[in-house]
Amino acid sequence: MGKALVLLSGGLDSSTCAAMAVKAHGAENVHALTIFYGQKHQTEIEAAKNIAEALGLASHSVVSLPLEPFKGAGSTLIDPDKPNPELTYQQIAESTGPSPTYVPFRNANLLSLATAIALRDGCEEVYYGPHAEDARNFAYPDCTPEFNGAMANAIFVGTYFKVKLITPLQWMMKADVAWTALELGVPIELTHSCYNGKRPACGKCPTCVERIEAFKAIGVKDPLPYEIQIDWGDCR
Repeated sequence: MGKALVLLSGGLDSSTCAAMAVKAHGAENVHALTIFYGQKHQTEIEAAKNIAEALGLASHSVVSLPLEPFKGAGSTLIDPDKPNPELTYQQIAESTGPSPTYVPFRNANLLSLATAIALRDGCEEVYYGPHAEDARNFAYPDCTPEFNGAMANAIFVGTYFKVKLITPLQWMMKADVAWTALELGVPIELTHSCYNGKRPACGKCPTCVERIEAFKAIGVKDPLPYEIQIDWGDCR
């Protein structure tokens, strides 16, 4: 069946990837890796630990990248003087170009570290969870199919053809991810997706808004608590 390594941030996307890896490999063969790179929303690290435990994964490791490469790059996820944007879902959908939350070349760095660990530990696959809305209008160029394909090739060749990159959410919209998470029994209430790292989640940052709209689209109330009142309408 082989072993797999999952980049697990603690958010809905990566947690769904973890559940998909469990389905493919069995929990005893899935290892989780959480990486700190200076992000403000460190509460996701605790969420990742809880998700790994709930899914019964073989192990969960937390490692840190050097922070210097990302300092001064202007990302609102890292810069303490730059607040994260508050956008409506329509504004998110219509925006073009890099998001202010974009961390320059972050995913390449995360995947390089994950690949080295996977090769060292005998894992044949690395799972990570960019989805179609991440790539839309090049908001995050390191989430696009073009980037994912290039990294998949580099990883496979650079590991003597031993490690494959798996991006199972690549063609999914966020609502598809939410539905898949429900179908796979992901403990959604343990996930955390707020860029501001708030508990309850702020409900206003781009990732909160995207998540709320995704659950509304599938007619299900998000079990994650928010600090603002959410109109769930007819959601069950």
